Amino acid sequence: MTSDMPARMLRLLSLMQTRREWPGQELADRLKVTLRTVRRDIDRLRELGYPVEGTTGPTGGYRLTSGTDMPPLLLDDEEAIAIAVALRTAASGVTGIGETALRALAKLEQVLPARLRTQVSALQQATAAPVTYGGEEGGPQADPAVLTILATACRDHEIVTFDYTTRHGTPSSRRVEPHSLVPAAGRWYLVAHDTRADDWRIYRLDRMTGPAPTGHRVPARTLPAPDPAAFVAAKIATAPARYRAAATVHAPAVAILARTQGLPERVVPIDDATCTVDLSGGSLPRIAQLIAALDADYTLDADPEVVRYLRTAAERTLRRTQPVGDSRAVPGRADASG
Repeated sequence: MTSDMPARMLRLLSLMQTRREWPGQELADRLKVTLRTVRRDIDRLRELGYPVEGTTGPTGGYRLTSGTDMPPLLLDDEEAIAIAVALRTAASGVTGIGETALRALAKLEQVLPARLRTQVSALQQATAAPVTYGGEEGGPQADPAVLTILATACRDHEIVTFDYTTRHGTPSSRRVEPHSLVPAAGRWYLVAHDTRADDWRIYRLDRMTGPAPTGHRVPARTLPAPDPAAFVAAKIATAPARYRAAATVHAPAVAILARTQGLPERVVPIDDATCTVDLSGGSLPRIAQLIAALDADYTLDADPEVVRYLRTAAERTLRRTQPVGDSRAVPGRADASG
């Protein structure tokens, strides 16, 4: 039985926030307490101002309702860190809500315990602006505990060790001096100086396991780039890609940069009205999305896998957009030029 009542209350409230309705006995089982203890804890939540309603049914249950008098949410450690990371990323890279996200982050820090406030502050200091070009679908994901360890090491200039799997699937162990964290291309990256290679590298957090501080602090190094985001962007742009695709586009480079959120290394002007774009990457759907975003005439030089994917997608689109009863055949081959 849980003897720490504040911790149990936090867990109860957290459970009730995850779904609309809970049977009383299921809450008791989750908390490893008696149904009578659950009833007492529900009464305490009501006394604190949380609008908890009883529900009817064979065993009875509870529902946490919303309202204007809802007290501040209680967050466990991982939830607080996750919200801070989301707000910090939004403040750096989402147009229109940056100032709002920073205000929300400041309010969050004010109500956090000192221990969590220190961790959130470290994340703020270590996290650079996001890089948005050429990545996997979806937002950047990472374990909050890993982010916290690395952010603290970045702030304190403390060497960390971890196991790492390369893009070829080869396992290795690394010892690095962390510099900063960058959300980029649907991933989180650590920018660090590798002590064994004596060189600056980037490491994907989803390929990292067991990061651990060593207790060894070192003087801060100067990053060989204008900022961490630019360093990661350059590394991603020059990294070997699974699928090669390059387009010669009949539009100014500045326009293509804006349409694709491209990196300068990927968009190269030929003249005032034409440019080349490196669309290579590890995701065929992502390459197709970037080609669609060009919104201009182009010629494409790409791997056969890319061309086949684009033709299949084009044929599927034609079939789905044909009027009902239209018997015209869908072309068997799609032109690779826009």
